[in-house]
This record gives sequence, C-alpha cells and structure tokens, in this order.
Amino acid sequence: MIKRYSLIVAAAAIAAVLPATGVIAASTYPDRPVRLIVGFPPGGAADILARVSAQQLSERLGQQVVVDNRGGAGGLIATETTAKANADGYTLLFSSIPHVINPHLYKKVSYDALKDFAPVVQFVAVPLMMASSNALPAQSVKDLIAYAKANPGKLNYGSAGNGSSSHLAVELFKSMAEIRMDHIPYKGTGPLITDMIAGQIGLTIASAVPLAPQVRSGKLRGLGVTGPKRSPAFPAIPAIAETVKGYEVINWFGIFAPAGTPRARTTRINAVLNEALRAPELVKMLQAQGAEAVGGTAEDFERVVRADYAKWGRVVKESGARVD
Repeated sequence: MIKRYSLIVAAAAIAAVLPATGVIAASTYPDRPVRLIVGFPPGGAADILARVSAQQLSERLGQQVVVDNRGGAGGLIATETTAKANADGYTLLFSSIPHVINPHLYKKVSYDALKDFAPVVQFVAVPLMMASSNALPAQSVKDLIAYAKANPGKLNYGSAGNGSSSHLAVELFKSMAEIRMDHIPYKGTGPLITDMIAGQIGLTIASAVPLAPQVRSGKLRGLGVTGPKRSPAFPAIPAIAETVKGYEVINWFGIFAPAGTPRARTTRINAVLNEALRAPELVKMLQAQGAEAVGGTAEDFERVVRADYAKWGRVVKESGARVD
C-alpha cells in the first residue's frame, strides 16, 4: 500500500511539473536573434515597415530581430527562402500583396502561398497612391481620365516591375476607367520616382510610403488614394473611388512563419506586435507614412490573405500579366 501510495504521489508530482515545464519552454522563446526576411531592397515601403516592426519586436521580446533583405523576383526569392527554413519561429517573413500575386504570375513557384505559411499578424494596411509628374496637365483623377481619352497612346505610367502591385493596380484602374496607358516597368519604386520627378514618366500608382514625402514637398502631385475612402494621412487627396466607383486596392504588410511553426511562438509574436500597435506614438508615426495600424488575430490576417489570393488571381488573369 505504501509503495502504491508513493507511485501515486510521484505521478502527481510529475503531472504538476509538466505543465510548468511547458510554460517555461514557451517563455524562453526567443533565446537567440530572430531573422525577419524581406523580399525587397532597402528604401522601399516593405523595408521601411519591416524595420519598424523589427524594432518593436526587438524591444519587447528582449532579443534582436534582424531584417534580412532578399530582393529579387518581386519578393519570390524571399518567400521561397522562408518556405524552406526551419519551422522554429526563428525565421519569419515580412511580406505584402506580392505574396498572393506571385503564384498567379509565375509558371513555376516552389511553394504554396496558402499551405506553406502560417499568417502570424497583419502589421499595417497601406492604400496605394496615384501620383503624377508635375509635367502632366491633369489636376485630378477626372482630369486624368479625360486627358487619357483625348490623347490615346500618349500617356505612360511606371510601376515597380512587371506583375507588381503597382502594375496591377493601374491595370485594374485602366479597365474600370476604360482608358489606355502604356506600361514602363522599373526595378523598384526608387528609380521610378526619380524619373517621375524629372518628368520622364507621367503617372504611377504605388505605395504611399515612399511617395508621401515627394507629394508633400510638391515634387509630385497626389491625385488619389486607392482605399474605399480618403486616408487620414492625406485628407485633402480624394479616394479614386470618388470618381471610379468601386475601385479599391489595399496593400497589407504582415508577418508569416513557415507552416508547422509552434503555435505558442507565433502567438507570442502576434501578442507582442498587437501590444506595440496600441501605442499612440507608433500609430501616429505610421499614419504619417500613409499606413494604418491593424493588428488582430492570426485568423483575421488569414482571411485577408485568402480573399486577396482569389481577387488578384482574377486581376492577373484578366490583364494577361506574366513574368516568365
């Protein structure tokens, strides 16, 4: 009887220790630096916002979160790298709409954008901005449509590259406004903005983050934002939807982990960034760059990702855009 009682006590003691051990293991993550992969070079919207999120995570996790720029193929290289990484929470991906566009653009993609990744948290939502060169006579979206119809074949627009969100956003606009413009792809938004300021490119629709300083300084003209209503960051700039009913393009930026990453670890990242996004100073700073703080659950983000995967698949098919 004494022996049996001793075994029961020992079993109870082990059972009591096991949950505590699990809590300790979860609380030790991360115990070394975390890599946050970004699919675009330094200076663009993805890089700028990734560094903001990395700084917030570093401060709250007590470990450095290092931004690893893996530019090329519209974010494809970074996404493939993350898909092949260990699912341990130490490699994360900071991505945006190209995550759901690329599988429709490329004939061969080595990953499944939905099955091979676990959405962790949406960091921000960023309406794109339609901006024009000051050399273009149009002062509004209505003027632009009238100008394009009166001058077929004379208006060009630039994008961050074939199949980029800026490319497809203009293609959607062209289709809905029933106008024609010639596409000139660039390798990133930086060189595109330089040529627009010089008057070599008439128009773009691109992330408001790199365009905002140029519009505020008067070097470019902001014609419209792509959200369903005006952006609090640019209240004087109308929504394109005020002229072209139903037009809407929202670029989200968020964090993904390789599928199979322990839920306790992705939940920790989600909770920490949600905490950061409740800070008024961060919200104000993001708004100044044209970005809206979002946060929410992993399931909220997953619904956005799946809806945009279907939406942009249709746009790519209708536009005929291909990269390879």
